[in-house]
Amino acid sequence: MTPVIAFGEALVDMLSNKLGNQSVEQETFTPYAGGAPANVAVACARLGLPSYFVGMLGQDSFGDFLHEELTAHGVRMGYVKRTSEARTALAFVSRDDDGERRFDFYRPPAADLLFRPEHAGPELFATPAIFHLCSNSLTEAPIADTSFVLASRARAAGSIVSVDANLRHNLWPNQQIDVALVTRLLDNADILKLSQEEVDALTQGQEESAWLRARLTAGVRLIVLTDGPGAIRALVRKQSGETQAVSVTPPVVKAVDTTAGGDAFIGGFLSAISEAAINATQLADWCEDDANLQAALSRAAACGAFTVTRPGAYAALPMREDLVNLI
Repeated sequence: MTPVIAFGEALVDMLSNKLGNQSVEQETFTPYAGGAPANVAVACARLGLPSYFVGMLGQDSFGDFLHEELTAHGVRMGYVKRTSEARTALAFVSRDDDGERRFDFYRPPAADLLFRPEHAGPELFATPAIFHLCSNSLTEAPIADTSFVLASRARAAGSIVSVDANLRHNLWPNQQIDVALVTRLLDNADILKLSQEEVDALTQGQEESAWLRARLTAGVRLIVLTDGPGAIRALVRKQSGETQAVSVTPPVVKAVDTTAGGDAFIGGFLSAISEAAINATQLADWCEDDANLQAALSRAAACGAFTVTRPGAYAALPMREDLVNLI
């Protein structure tokens, strides 16, 4: 199997017991281990893959909690650093009646923003891997620089670079994402995962199909597009230069908490690539096989569907046996 290395933030989701406008005697918040890249690391580990998390945790009780939870779910933690210079980030999570969530982040300052290239030794990419990250590690210049340096190292080592846009507007200064910077990260990907809502935010009035073609032209090999419970589409840049499209319909479920649904999805998708034991040079051939894409998208959809029916993140992510009736 090709190892999966997820880089970026791990944080604590403080999940409200209140759903939508329902009346509760007292609103309380339960801590759940979370953070998009950490969720992906756990998703892959729970599916039986060699999975690593790379990032910085605070020397505080929440950092201890995250370290214990990641370890308990099988994530390899040898590249995790600890710091006393900032606290572990928190996100207070509210949900509407359909389980869709709103985040109120306590970040910055936060420990995960202090990870630097020198914290990742040369052995990180000693063998080709799948390197996964998202735009949450772009919100300050030093962590953005670190993200691009690590992505460049991964690519130079023959690793596959996976990027989930995972836009969180309220993490950015003035709650305004830097579209140019995010797009630069997207164009560094071999595999790019976007929701329809994120495409709408990033195109800024451009025609969607032209914008997607521009990402493929920039070097992205595969774009996976999700739309909540709607159809999932995959666009492949074939070696001939043509664009290949594949779609699947996700399982119908009743969502309780969508917090980690997208992370479960991309974890499930990357698991199929990991099991194929391929590197970046072999990805093009894998992508051009419709059977590979259909199977990977179906597994990813099942992972996402299973996860949104449960509260929280890590513990909501499926094991292999949980997917039998969903694929």
